[in-house]
Amino acid sequence: MNIKMPDFDMKKFVKGAGSTLSRVVQLTEEKLGTSEKTEMDARFEHLSERSDSAKLWTEKIMRDTEAALIPNPANRMEDFIFEKIEKQKPKRLSNLEYLGLDMIEGGGEFGQDGPYGSALIKVGQAEQKLGSCERDFIGSAGVCYIQPLKKFLEGEMKTITKEKGVLESKRLDLDACKNRVRKARSMIGQQAKDGISPEVTLEQAERDLRVAQSEFDRQAEITKLLLEGISTTQATHLRYLHSFVEAQVRYYGQCNKIMSDLQRELVSMRPPTPRLRVNSEDVDLTCGPPYLSKFQTQDSSQHYQQTITLHPAALAASAGKPPVSISPETYPIVDDSVIAALVADSDPNDISVL
Repeated sequence: MNIKMPDFDMKKFVKGAGSTLSRVVQLTEEKLGTSEKTEMDARFEHLSERSDSAKLWTEKIMRDTEAALIPNPANRMEDFIFEKIEKQKPKRLSNLEYLGLDMIEGGGEFGQDGPYGSALIKVGQAEQKLGSCERDFIGSAGVCYIQPLKKFLEGEMKTITKEKGVLESKRLDLDACKNRVRKARSMIGQQAKDGISPEVTLEQAERDLRVAQSEFDRQAEITKLLLEGISTTQATHLRYLHSFVEAQVRYYGQCNKIMSDLQRELVSMRPPTPRLRVNSEDVDLTCGPPYLSKFQTQDSSQHYQQTITLHPAALAASAGKPPVSISPETYPIVDDSVIAALVADSDPNDISVL
């Protein structure tokens, strides 16, 4: 049985290994300060710094946006894995939708005809609507903002990073060739070693230098053109940002409408009769005796005095406090202020007007 071995270019492998070794030596010498380094022009350095800054801040903004839309890091990781494998994110209920479901089920258990049960159902339905709006907002924000930023990082920025790496390799090759030329020139006038003429060595080194210089210049031009294109991407990213803000405006507008409608429904479901809570006991203020009685008396100064007396059950709830007399000039009608004054000596945490 004949097994065909893959083609292997030993000469190319040796040449690549030699170039890698030469770059490592050159980089080490630069770190030690024993070798010169070719510097790029100021324009190129400025473009390179802007590119690095654009990459850094785009990555931060994209991560922060993802965290704001999906606060749970486990969910973000799950979405990432599913996007890589299934090419789509998993479908899951939001926390608001889970809350809405439990409220609706709880309202049914408490009794949908009762005030609390019916209110729970109404609020649960609103929470479900909020959760649906939130899911739609997350999807639209991902399409109009996060995905374009991710595409920019995985496309243009990845290409720029790769070309900058190639340019750095070409720069190391160029500086290594310059060092070999300097060493070859220093050998001129000295005795040739091993029968090799110094002039031949210098000629070869200069030829390698010209080739390395040409490759470096070509790669520098390619990289510079890519870096200059970064400035045009900001206008595109600005459009993405406007789309993201518009999606937020729609989302919060929908949420505001849902909650405003819910608030109106809850107000319409509230019992119309005013009630007084004294020490956790509800007292109906409109039924008259035996809950509440009031009468007026006239003193010697011809001033009418209105007296409001709570039923003994309410007095017992308020720790047996005596009736309170209030002048009609100060409080001509019985309002919340009068009711509060009736139990002024009670614990404020146990008094509320519903």
